Amino acid sequence: MPFSPEKRKDTISGILFVAIFAAAATYISDFPAVQNLGISPLVIGIVMGIFYANTLHNKTPEAWQGGITFSAKKILRFAIVFYGFRLTFQEIIDVGMAGFLVSLIMLSSTFILGTWLGHRIFGMEKDTSMLNASGASVCGAAAVLATEPVLKSEEYKAAIAVSMVVLFGTIAMFLYPVLYTTIIEPASGFLHMTAKEFGIYVGGTIHEVAQVVAVPASVPGSPKEMADSAVIVKMTRVIMIAPMLIILGIYLSYSAKKEGGAGEKVKLVIPWFAVYFIGVAGFNSLHLVPADIVDIINEIDTFLLTMAMTALGMGTRFAKFKGLGLAPIYTSAAMFAWLLVGGFIVTKAICSVF
Repeated sequence: MPFSPEKRKDTISGILFVAIFAAAATYISDFPAVQNLGISPLVIGIVMGIFYANTLHNKTPEAWQGGITFSAKKILRFAIVFYGFRLTFQEIIDVGMAGFLVSLIMLSSTFILGTWLGHRIFGMEKDTSMLNASGASVCGAAAVLATEPVLKSEEYKAAIAVSMVVLFGTIAMFLYPVLYTTIIEPASGFLHMTAKEFGIYVGGTIHEVAQVVAVPASVPGSPKEMADSAVIVKMTRVIMIAPMLIILGIYLSYSAKKEGGAGEKVKLVIPWFAVYFIGVAGFNSLHLVPADIVDIINEIDTFLLTMAMTALGMGTRFAKFKGLGLAPIYTSAAMFAWLLVGGFIVTKAICSVF
């Protein structure tokens, strides 16, 4: 037990060690140049953690590993639950049926496509494929963090998925504004999008929340409704992570039972932290907590997520990546192409109806 009397001191030391790294990542994320790139402290944290894992990990006491693992597992679940304070059900209703359907279709189709391609076509392990798909389909690094404990996969696999989110999410962040100003806005007919439609398209297809915020800000003279639509649709995708994880848990239990035979009893995997996440979002929808207090909660929650991401990075050794080759990049590139092209078609089709 990490907090048994003989291990308590070392566990706390490990947690504080992770917290120092997370504080540094948060500080770096406040640099104007970093903010302009839309890079969140979560991403900086895992990069710092990976650097530590492959350079300095032998310089710290092995006994601290319990605290690092606690940060990657327990603090993670706690942080995902309180992520619900970033959402209200009213925001989801405000964006309308168009935003909801775009979120639902793009999330489910991208997750299924990424899992199938990664595992069946490019030969990755199923849990690696699912982690990679969750990052692209839901909300980037935070989705990878939330999916990892359901799959009970190794830390380095989450790091692979996060690295793909960073790579292709960054490409999208620079590509989308150029597409809008040079092709989409001047065009007529099917290729043209209104500001609201483009916001729905951005929110429904780009990986990270920070990247979604950055795209409308990069469009010269973009109206407020573009940014509002983008963020609300993105947060709709975020809240869908809870039912997705519950469905994933049921699927994993069914698969394990099927592989184990009819007489095998398999415990249903229900990610309760995802259920609590919905509960917190519902509570936040009541607006019982003052807005300034919610802002403080969200700042603390971001720090806790950064700790969890940093701890995941600390468990990542480059030696574990051997044998994967370019499979994660091929899979992520295919998902990116679907999000870019398929997302445009889905958004235009749905917005023409609603």
